[in-house]
Order: sequence, then structure tokens, then C-alpha cells
Amino acid sequence: MDNITIRQGETLFLSCSQGDFVTHTAWLNRSSILYAGEDKWSVDPRVSLVTLSQEEFTIKIEDVDVTDEGQYICAVQTSSRPRTTSVHIIVQVPPKIVNLSRDLVVNEGSNVTLMCLANGKPEPAIVWRMKSPSDDSLSSDSEVLDIPFISRYRAGVYECTAANDIAVDTQTVELTVNYAPSVSDGRDVGVTLGQRGVLQCEADAVPEADFEWYRDDRRIFNGLDGIEIEAAGALSRLTFFNVSEADYGNYTCVAINKLGSANTSFVLYEIIEPTSSTLLQGPGAVQDGNSGTSTVFNPFCLLIAILQLLLKF
Repeated sequence: MDNITIRQGETLFLSCSQGDFVTHTAWLNRSSILYAGEDKWSVDPRVSLVTLSQEEFTIKIEDVDVTDEGQYICAVQTSSRPRTTSVHIIVQVPPKIVNLSRDLVVNEGSNVTLMCLANGKPEPAIVWRMKSPSDDSLSSDSEVLDIPFISRYRAGVYECTAANDIAVDTQTVELTVNYAPSVSDGRDVGVTLGQRGVLQCEADAVPEADFEWYRDDRRIFNGLDGIEIEAAGALSRLTFFNVSEADYGNYTCVAINKLGSANTSFVLYEIIEPTSSTLLQGPGAVQDGNSGTSTVFNPFCLLIAILQLLLKF
């Protein structure tokens, strides 16, 4: 008995030779008659007659499925003796992932299990891997991928691949890891009186953090006293459009999400611009507190005066 391997969905042709003096001929599957000569016995619309002649008897089965797998027999009755030819049909099925974990949102530190189940024939091999960002160290050659105590760096897209000799099926799962905010160290900013000043706060958090700004222990609100607060994703800016003496001091940025908060401090300090008179005076100038004029100190003149006093003695 011969074996014929065919892929699911293809068309199967079954043929046997006839010869002279054939009185009856039939194709059977599991003792059920498909065709007896030109007469169709099967009720399956996929089965049809291709050729019936003195040389051959051929039928076809379209859109083959796994239920068509098994033994098929061509029975030929001649005037002298009966003759049979049999063939075993093996239907191969491409893999199909039928059960996959949904996209997940978990908190940092949780234990995560991803599941991937697939059908196919031959039975498909299943492989898990971290696709984006790519990490070859995080993979599994089974239906289950366990990630204990997950960190924020394990967030991303995970890919399940089911493969056999026929084809490959691939699906992905997105894993989001929530974590409490952390903020970059605040940078002190010096601004000249009357100029524009900006304090910038950056936070890393999932979900994205909300920001609050404080002057000492008093919360600052947008639009108050000529101050603007704007947030864009991971950044928040506190802008002073016309810095006054009252604006100089200590400020705190607080980043908050549902898992926690973090803060950092800033100092807005004054920068004194040099005046034109200060720029004209040299490094040896001494300020006269009474007249407001400057006298240049000359060390050479002092030396001559000391020598004159010594000569008098």
C-alpha cells in the first residue's frame, strides 16, 4: 500500500488502471463507496468523477481536510477475478495558533505567564521570544513563557511562533509594565531681574505622571502671578515671563501616578548684570565711599615714597 501526503486545502486525485474485460469498478473509503463506475454514491459535493475509461478510473476530492485522511481502495472486477489497489492518504495541516494570551498590563514586580496553543499536523513546535525591544535571553521553546518579578525593562512586544513542515503561524502579545515615577535631579537656574526664566522637570513613569509645582510649601497653579505651567509627556515646565525679586527662591516639582510619587528641588537665583561704570574700572581701582570716584592704586609710587623717607635719615 502506498502513502500519499497532501496538504489541507489541496485537491486529491485518486487513479487506478482498468485493463481489458473489466465488468465492475469502484472507489471506496473506509468501506463506503464513493463511486461505482459512473454512478456517484458519495453525497459529498467535493467528490467528482474525472476519468472512466478502459485504461483508468480517476476521481478527485477538492479542498481536502483531515477528515479525508485514511485508506482508499480501488476495486476492479474482471471476467476472471477481482483486483484491488489501495492507498493511504496523509493530510498535513499548517499550524494555527488557537489560544493566545491577551495584551497585558501589570505592575512592576508581578509574576507574568504568557500562553500560546496551536494546532497542526505534524504537531507544530512553539517558540516564544521578546521581539521589541529584541532580547534573545528571554525566550522559551514551549507553550508557556514565565517571567517572574517582571521589571520595566521587560515591557514590550512578545512573539509566539508555531511551525511545522508545512508553514509558520506567528502572533504577538504586548506587555505593559506600570511603575512609580522617578525624576531627574533638578537644575538650579540663574535669571536676571525682569527676564524670562524656566524650570524644567522630567519624570520616568508608566502610566505617565501628573505634575505639581510648589514654592516652599505652597502649591503653584497655572496662570497665577504671571507664571505658566505646561506639561508634555514626561516633561513639565514652570515659566516666569518677567522675573521679580519675589520669584527668587526654592521650588519643588512632584511627579505622581497611581503607583507612587517622586520629587526634586530647584533654586531660582538672581544674576547681577555688570554696569557700564564697573566695566570701565580696572582691576586695581579702589572705590571712594564718600565721593563716589575711583582712585587707581599704584605700587611704584609707594616704593618711591618709602625711599625718600629712608634718604632723610
